[in-house]
This record gives sequence, C-alpha cells and structure tokens, in this order.
Amino acid sequence: MSALTLKLSVALLAAVLLSACGTTPPSSHYRLTASQALPTTSNGLSLGVGPVNIPEYLNRNGIVRSDGGNSITIADSERWAEPLEDGVTRVVILNLASMLDTQDIRRFPWHPDRAPGIGIKLNILKLDAETSRATLVAEWLVFQVNDDQPVARRLTRYEEPLPGAGASSGADIAAAYSTLLLELSTDIATEVRTLEQSAAL
Repeated sequence: MSALTLKLSVALLAAVLLSACGTTPPSSHYRLTASQALPTTSNGLSLGVGPVNIPEYLNRNGIVRSDGGNSITIADSERWAEPLEDGVTRVVILNLASMLDTQDIRRFPWHPDRAPGIGIKLNILKLDAETSRATLVAEWLVFQVNDDQPVARRLTRYEEPLPGAGASSGADIAAAYSTLLLELSTDIATEVRTLEQSAAL
C-alpha cells in the first residue's frame, strides 16, 4: 500500500468515525393527559385556573429523573412535547371542567371585565420520577376572584408507583404524572363543590 493510499484510508476512516460520533438517536416526545371526557353542558360555574408555577429544575424539555436525594438526571432523547408548566395547566383545566361539569373555565390571565367567579392558584413544589415511584407535592389555593379572598389553602402530597426495577420509560413517567394530576384535580374539585354548596345556603 502506497503512502498516499494509506493517508486516504486513514482520512476516510476518521471521517466515518466522526460521522458516527455525531449521530444522535431520535427524540421521543411525551405529553400529559386528562382522563375524563369534557361536559356537554355547563352548570353555570365560572372557574379560572392560574397562575400555575413549577420549580425551575423542571422547566426544561428533557424529562427529569431524581435519585431521591440531591441529584437529578435530564434525559437527552426523552422530551416533553410542550413546556411542562403548560401541560400541567392544560390537564388540570380539562380535569376540573369534567369533574365540575362546567364549560366556563379559563386560564390565567383572564380579562378583568370577564373574570371568573372562583379562581385556583397552583404551585407545584415537587414533581419527581424516582426509581420506583412518582411524587407530586402541590400548594394550591381556592379563592373568590371578585375580592381575592381565600376559601381553601392546602399543601398536598401524592405518590404513584412506577413500573420496573430500573429507570422507567418516558411513557411510564408521563402516565404516572397524569394520574397524580388527576388526584390533585379531584381534591381541588371537592373544595370548589363545598364552596358552591356554602354559597347556595
């Protein structure tokens, strides 16, 4: 083999290796889902949801996994199909619309001249996927919008098991988070019904 041929072969091999190193696997995208159908009628309840806040460590495209301590891992190829804060807000709105049988539900910020009767403020303090479970910790407030008076303030924790002994898939995590948000929505809906019943007395 001549020196020129050897050099060309080495250059070609290097190009192939560099090309292989630069290849990244395709990303998979996941979304949160609401599990209940929308109401076909409305009972007259006017409800607003927001603001909804999530921790900054969750404010990224890649799905975040926790070791249960201080370390997190951010997935490269498993991503949310929308900002997680938007997904949480969307699912809570859909859940509450179904549970409370209302179509008059809107996302914050709303027009000051068309404010809802009851508002929900939501702070997600923890939404973690660990080895065997997903955990949601949320601080939420039900309030009268017209006078900004709180009706109920809660700090609640929810857990959902994750399948498998190792790292769960992005699909498993999205499904578990959706279940946790359903449980949170159920508790919020219970407080709103209590408020409605009190107002009717």
